[in-house]
Amino acid sequence: MKQFTFEDLPDMITKLYTKMDKIEKLLKERKKRKSEIDQELLTIEGAAGLLKLSVATIYSKVCRNEIPVNKQGKRLYFYRTELLDWIKLGRIKTTSEIQHEVEVNFKSKKSST
Repeated sequence: MKQFTFEDLPDMITKLYTKMDKIEKLLKERKKRKSEIDQELLTIEGAAGLLKLSVATIYSKVCRNEIPVNKQGKRLYFYRTELLDWIKLGRIKTTSEIQHEVEVNFKSKKSST
């Protein structure tokens, strides 16, 4: 690594500031694109592709109110974030997670009595 002198300091600070500014702009653009993708409205075909399910399966889940959907007339629309949240809610807990919850509940009931 190059050794800098005191005279180099103002120039180095300017370069550092420029690089930081570029990084901030890139991060803001990335965050904006991510929020646009999250709010993306999907058709039933898009939802089927995202969930890797058939269109018929999506229709049956909509009919049984198992999946979040927005209906306008005869068309069905899905928000990407709602579908991803729906998937997360269906997560099955591991044995150790269930055991930990039981222990916590048991301790809290034991201390309250």
